[in-house]
Amino acid sequence: MKAWSRPLVLLVRLFALVLVAWLCLQLFFAGRIALMAVMAPESTAFQRSEVWRLWQQPQGLRWRQTWVGYAQISDPLKRAVIVSEDDIFARHDGVQWEALEKAWRHNARAEAQALRARQGTATKVVGGSTITQQLAKNLLLSGERTLLRKGQEFVLTLMLEGLLSKRRILEIYLNSVEWGEGIFGAEAAAWHYFNKPASALNAWEASRLAVMLPRPKYFEKLPQSAYLQGRAEVIMGRLPSAVLP
Repeated sequence: MKAWSRPLVLLVRLFALVLVAWLCLQLFFAGRIALMAVMAPESTAFQRSEVWRLWQQPQGLRWRQTWVGYAQISDPLKRAVIVSEDDIFARHDGVQWEALEKAWRHNARAEAQALRARQGTATKVVGGSTITQQLAKNLLLSGERTLLRKGQEFVLTLMLEGLLSKRRILEIYLNSVEWGEGIFGAEAAAWHYFNKPASALNAWEASRLAVMLPRPKYFEKLPQSAYLQGRAEVIMGRLPSAVLP
């Protein structure tokens, strides 16, 4: 065997081991997602990280979450979340490619302008994630922002779309999404903010909850925010256009 061939063989074997490990990880993820078709996930990766963070706070762990079925979540809330977060949720394959491309272009321009003005990275960042992508990230991934994690998010998004129905994806999302400090899911949010079950939320209440989703902890502290009020009115007016799965 030539002297140079041994390192090459070792490199090929290492690559093969990495590839096998990656494939095993994808099979593990696929198995977990397939089970979600009939079983509710006990917790998400994001929730577990929040448990650890809240546990270290002086006031200790504060946690509210109650799983409810799709039929026990009011249609206005389903419609409001779709209008606010992903207006073609029922029609796309998991990714809004056009919205994602626009978000990348916007953020690239904003970052360049901020650097020229020497303002650091304080410029607002716009996202292009669908409901399915958000669920993929929160369910199984860490919060770090790397190309590798983003690539895994896309793979998980395709798995969710391939193994679960749109209705099930929305059901899991609405039961696990954060709506404030230690408040997860539509039922906990409905009781916390309006003292009623998620099934009884009206169009106005549902629209206010939908507006909170990108920054729930922020809006929890500013319930009278002018933006919250105004945006909720816009979403309420668009509820009839939302297509439910």
